[in-house]
Amino acid sequence: MNEIKYWVALSEIPQLGAARFRRLESYFGSLEHAWRAGLSELRRAGLDSRTAQGVVEGRQRLNPDDAMESLARAGVAAVNWNGDEYPPRLKQISDPPPVLYYIGEIKPEDECSVAVVGTRRPTKYGKKAADFLSRDLASAGITVVSGLALGIDGVAHHAALNCGGRTIAVVAGGLDSVYPKEHAGLFRQVQGQGAVISEHPLGMRPDPRSFPRRNRLISGMTLGTVVVEADEDSGTRWTVYQALEQNREVFCVPGEIFSSASRFTNRMIKEGAKLVADYTDILEELNLPDVASAGHNSGATSYGGQSANQAGTAGKGEREETEELDAGEAALLAYLSGEPVHVDDLCRQSGLPIASVTSMLTLLELKGKVEQVGSMHYIKASAAEVKYGG
Repeated sequence: MNEIKYWVALSEIPQLGAARFRRLESYFGSLEHAWRAGLSELRRAGLDSRTAQGVVEGRQRLNPDDAMESLARAGVAAVNWNGDEYPPRLKQISDPPPVLYYIGEIKPEDECSVAVVGTRRPTKYGKKAADFLSRDLASAGITVVSGLALGIDGVAHHAALNCGGRTIAVVAGGLDSVYPKEHAGLFRQVQGQGAVISEHPLGMRPDPRSFPRRNRLISGMTLGTVVVEADEDSGTRWTVYQALEQNREVFCVPGEIFSSASRFTNRMIKEGAKLVADYTDILEELNLPDVASAGHNSGATSYGGQSANQAGTAGKGEREETEELDAGEAALLAYLSGEPVHVDDLCRQSGLPIASVTSMLTLLELKGKVEQVGSMHYIKASAAEVKYGG
């Protein structure tokens, strides 16, 4: 605790970033010694003259004890990159924040986390898809990470909370204020089932540059990033670019080809991002098949009030026909026959949201199990067509 106050005080000096913190830590060992060092010694530690002068001047206006008292009054904790609570994966990025501020609790199980992000102006389809995926990820024990923004971010946080899962919100300003104001209630809820995190000290207000910087933390602390909807000019694209630079997995939910909200996600799928139809696609790509299996066995993915394993009773012939399908696809296929069924009727019969039904129908078409016969009507492919690749 005595050491962290010097990290907190130094983090309020704008010129000090990750690289300069590393130089100070390497040279002085303790940042208490760096805090008390003179101008010439700071320069020997590797700081340029301007930054060294900034540290000296900062000591005149900053008091480490006062900084910690301010955090305590706001209910905010601080951890440096050597602390147990600091997300281990975040240490691996090129410019990790030397200090993280948080309200709530960061737990070891949060290492198994996935980011769910997207546009601030989602369609009805996007909202359903974000809710569907986030709920199932959280039910499977995955911590859902997002940015507390309006739109997809908010849906992701709410979905995780509503099923009793964990969620972490990474914000672009100090934790003594909430942005956007509409999410003040969500800000408090997240603290009870996870944490709200920032790299910024108290009093820092978000500006346009803060959000791309914030996004590198969202992608950096997670195993992968799921994009639900995003246009080509969406700020979400920065999260994706950061994830790719950090060698993290990128997943995208396919969208309508005529929808501007899906232009970026559809392009990313064409360029190699993993197409996502349900949460098992994510977990299997991340080499977490045991988690995916446990989620199915416990009913994490719910289809019309019953688990995927409970939906429908297949005979021997049907089991053979559906053995290459996952449980959700097999359950949906059971509602199809040789008579055309509209996608809306499939939603009503299965109890699934439209996003889930359309995604699974797309995959079933690719596997040769169903055919679209026009106007969003589907039939089960004939046995001959399946056998001979119709």
